[in-house]
Amino acid sequence: MEITVDTNVLLRLFLDDDEAQTDAAIAAMNSAELVAISVHSLCELVWVFNARKTMPRREIAAAIRSLTGRRNVIINRPAVEAGLAVLDAGGDFADGVIAFDGQWMGARTFVSFDKKAVALLNRQGVEARLL
Repeated sequence: MEITVDTNVLLRLFLDDDEAQTDAAIAAMNSAELVAISVHSLCELVWVFNARKTMPRREIAAAIRSLTGRRNVIINRPAVEAGLAVLDAGGDFADGVIAFDGQWMGARTFVSFDKKAVALLNRQGVEARLL
């Protein structure tokens, strides 16, 4: 079977807060020939982890890397790497993904009211400007 997993399935893999759902999520991930994970789901996953304060930033990055490193998982690797670079630098995963997507679509400059995001992206060589 070839599947796309929703964020709530990914959450069950890490939160282990519902035994039946956790078991079903693990079985689905292990039995699928192909597991597509949307970058949007990863952004939501990070948001939930941050909102619940369930794990530190480095563990969130490790969780994403463990998911995306599975043999049967396909992702938009460049977008995920851009998100991880910002997350690893102390920023928001989604900001890295958004900046990457904008460049991919032809934009040159990431603009935001978020001073931290702009500074982190500039340090990574991404053209970013504070509005």
